[in-house]
Order: sequence, then C-alpha cells, then structure tokens
Amino acid sequence: MRYLRTGGPAAIRRPRPADRDEFLAATRRSRELHHPWLAAPDSPEEYDQYLRRIRRRASSGYLICDRASGEIAGYVNISGIVLGALRGGYLGYAAFQPYSGTGHASAGLALVIGHAFSVLGLHRLEANIQPGNEPSRRVARKLGFRLEGFSPDYLFIDGAWRDHERWAITAPAAT
Repeated sequence: MRYLRTGGPAAIRRPRPADRDEFLAATRRSRELHHPWLAAPDSPEEYDQYLRRIRRRASSGYLICDRASGEIAGYVNISGIVLGALRGGYLGYAAFQPYSGTGHASAGLALVIGHAFSVLGLHRLEANIQPGNEPSRRVARKLGFRLEGFSPDYLFIDGAWRDHERWAITAPAAT
C-alpha cells in the first residue's frame, strides 16, 4: 500500500471505492464509540456519497491506517477549504475500534495536519468539538490546538442542535 505519510503507529492514505466493505465494518463496530458525537457513513450508498464529497475542491479525506497491519484505524476529513487570504478548513476525525485510545487517531491527525500545511498549502485548521467529547478534546490538546471559543447550537447531530467548542491550529511561521 502506498501511503501519503507515515509516523508512529499510523499511516495516511486516500479512501478508495475498494475500502468500502472494511470502512463500513469499522463504522458498525464503532457505532457505540461514536454516538452521539458523529454519524460515520454506514451503508454502501452513504460511503459512495462520502467519497464524492471528499473529492470536491473544498474537501479532502484521509484514512488513518495501522502501519503494522494496514487496517483502517480511523479517518480524517477537511471540509470547507478556502484558499486566498484565509487558506483554512474544518477538520473532522474519528478512530475506529479497536484502535481508539491507542494513539492512532492523534498520530494520523498529526500526519494529515502536516500534509494540509505543506502539500495543500493551508495555514489554519479548525476542529469543532462537542464539550462532552473528551477523547476528541484530548487529541486536540495533545496536538497543540488552542481553544478559541464556544458556539451554541452549532451543528445538527443525532437529531439535535449541539453546542461546540472551536479549537484551531495554524501552520508554524516560516523562518
């Protein structure tokens, strides 16, 4: 398998149509872990829609893989990509069971951030995290995101408008 980047226990690559069955099995296996924070694609139609969505100009998607086995350990999306003076986007990320809590999510997200700041030319990435989602908050803190604010009723998730904290990271200054 050809990876975009590797580091620690993780590697990142682009999702493909051939990943559908493995991705869907991982989503189903992790449903309880993700609820109520997110709803990952869990049907063939939703996976196909997901692939179309992350291939648009303003989006990019990545699979986090376990370096030892090549199994899908999680995924990261960058949406709402804006170039010009902002050069930023919004991050969404999740680990799959049994990789939750193993460092794969933070290692994979760090790889995606490095890719976004170098290859994609982005300067700022924002992650909007529900206040009770401590695992996602822990990953953001570990990677150097800063808490910038609070947005009440920010996103419609699991049948309700959910409050979110705004966490952001910017590219290191060029020297």
